[in-house]
Amino acid sequence: MKINFSKYNGAGNDFILIDDRKNQINDNKSLIRDLCNRHFGIGADGIIILKESKNSDFEILNYSSNGNLGSLCGNGSRCAVLFAYHKNIINRNTIFHAYDGIHKAEILENGLIKMEMKVNSAIVSNSYGTWLDTGSPHLVIEKNDTDKLDVNYEGRLVRYNDFYKEEGVNVNFIEKISDDQFKIRTYERGVENETLACGTGSTASAICMNFLGRTNSSNITMKCKGGDLNVQFNSSEKGYNKISITGPAKLVFKGTTEVKV
Repeated sequence: MKINFSKYNGAGNDFILIDDRKNQINDNKSLIRDLCNRHFGIGADGIIILKESKNSDFEILNYSSNGNLGSLCGNGSRCAVLFAYHKNIINRNTIFHAYDGIHKAEILENGLIKMEMKVNSAIVSNSYGTWLDTGSPHLVIEKNDTDKLDVNYEGRLVRYNDFYKEEGVNVNFIEKISDDQFKIRTYERGVENETLACGTGSTASAICMNFLGRTNSSNITMKCKGGDLNVQFNSSEKGYNKISITGPAKLVFKGTTEVKV
């Protein structure tokens, strides 16, 4: 079977995008792993499959490169918005369905994509760091000199410890630059490696830094290795709302591949 695909990246976080509104692709872990393989496949951090939706413009399924169906991916979702726009499914504004429900998004005049985000849990501080679910579970750890950090080594120590190994957790290492700028490096579960950017991780980290009093800003630039992501939110005694993340998405190339399904 031949599959048409497009390769996109969002701040260096790269994805294979497939239009499967005709439901031709089954939940095939080995196929997903093969396509994401950087040596023998197309190569990607994950695969985003676009589906029909009854109550929104489209639905997305996010598969990690290990073949498992993943939770929300902020960068992948922004890439899916641009993909849907290129496929003439949407205009510059859209409502779509993802892992944690309905999200709004907008393609801005400068080409960046602004996407609504959610807080899906309480903020929990423990001996490892500060934990928050923003569509995916994230642990935020403050560090000095993140440029020299061995993210894969440090991230795996946390992700595979007895406390987190069953459910898994994404591990974000944060370094304050100024009140409205932070460096971030993320070890992602599912990819089981450092990625160049993480949208849900940047959102969780910005909110946690505000919650902990490390910043008074509600408009924060998270400086990822693959590019900047801007997180905005409102905060009150009731918590955090009107959360959004803005960042780049780019079509890299299109192609066709032969697969067994």
